[in-house]
Amino acid sequence: MERPPMLSGKRILVTSGPTHEPIDPVRYIANRSSGAQGTAIAVALRDLGADVVFVTGPAQVPPPVGVTVVRVETALQMLAAAEAALPVDAAVMTAAVADWRVANAAGQKMKKTAQGLPMLEFIENPDILRTLSQHARRPALVVGFAAETENVIDHATAKRARKGCDWIMANDVSVDTGIMGGPENAVHLITADGVEEWPRMAKSDVAARLAQRIAKALA
Repeated sequence: MERPPMLSGKRILVTSGPTHEPIDPVRYIANRSSGAQGTAIAVALRDLGADVVFVTGPAQVPPPVGVTVVRVETALQMLAAAEAALPVDAAVMTAAVADWRVANAAGQKMKKTAQGLPMLEFIENPDILRTLSQHARRPALVVGFAAETENVIDHATAKRARKGCDWIMANDVSVDTGIMGGPENAVHLITADGVEEWPRMAKSDVAARLAQRIAKALA
């Protein structure tokens, strides 16, 4: 008899892409995340039989087929969509969520004036990874991502402890690495057991390797 797929019967949340935080109706704060790694992870989990809920910001790559797609723009919308997806067996929080949003976003397009530059007030966005890690309906496995430009392992290890997630996938997204927006990734998997350094490989291969690890953890 043929075995069912490794993640058959498992429901997994994947967040992906950037968030856009409006300044006015035509301008926003964003980052360089393409959504490629999150999309690849959703595909790999789907291919192992998981029921994937894919919450995506305004990414450069299209969402995969065969998953439940929830499109959002802001961090507040992403948090609401992530909580609405619960309960899930695992959450893979790949999205590059903006740390701050504009408190005084304008209702109309801001114009240049003789008074000089506009004053923008920033407030902190909710911490989606920490919220899910401490949630009453916490998934059995919570995986975070840490995009760093220096001291990658130290910063990511501290982030794992601070957020309360189980694993952190850490990478160096300095411009000269070509990782953010590029086809490849080089990650460190940080768990309670220590740090694993994965070689640089295609983002689809990173996704497949991570999906296998998730399947074993949920078995």
